[in-house]
Amino acid sequence: MWPDLIAEDVFKFLVVFARIGGLMMLAPAIGSGTIPARARLVLGLAISFLVFALLRHQLPTMPDSPWALAVILFWEATKGIMIALVARVIAACLHVAGTIIGFQGGLAAAQQFDPNQGSSGALLAAFLSMLGVLIIFTTDLHHLLIRSMVGSYALLPVGQGLMMGDVAELGTNVVAASFAMGVQLASPFIVYAIVYNVSLGLIARMMPQLPVFFVGMPINLYVAFFILALVLPTMMMWFGSYFDTQMRTYFPPF
Repeated sequence: MWPDLIAEDVFKFLVVFARIGGLMMLAPAIGSGTIPARARLVLGLAISFLVFALLRHQLPTMPDSPWALAVILFWEATKGIMIALVARVIAACLHVAGTIIGFQGGLAAAQQFDPNQGSSGALLAAFLSMLGVLIIFTTDLHHLLIRSMVGSYALLPVGQGLMMGDVAELGTNVVAASFAMGVQLASPFIVYAIVYNVSLGLIARMMPQLPVFFVGMPINLYVAFFILALVLPTMMMWFGSYFDTQMRTYFPPF
């Protein structure tokens, strides 16, 4: 009797850890490559123990077939990875905004490694991405991510696979919304760039002998940094509200 109960609990814990582990691998901030793998493993095990204690009586019993067990663990890991990717794409709106701001402000050539994206990008894109991670932790939005994972057991029960059509639609909607949000965050710089370039073109037309590029480049940088200093607090507050709303919409928290 006792061995059967222990095996049952081990199975349920593995089921929980498969989904939580998928989240820990790719979640924004937590799944960054700069965080040691051991730290993520310990955090995943700790959260899995808490979720296991909370949902122990709601989880299914252990199947008789090893293949059925492997299929369940595969789908649970896939669900965790899917939730983490949705959160990462939502947070990527800051990378889109930073890239647009870099191009419009004349800083596109300045590159820096972005740990959240795992590749080099525009300097302002990396800066806004790291600032977004700071906002997520200081406003406890990482708690919302964990609560959404717990709430996902009601939306995506254990033992059931994923409908690929629904997953594709979810991915399309999240990517489109994130890109649109990135453009909206960078909209003041887009408006400024249109006015600046039109003005520069008129000056070049009226004064062909003036080296407008050398005169206009410092002005472009100064004005871009001035606008960034003005709108940055509002941008980050808007991002925090957007991240909270999107996660609650797609994966209602526990």
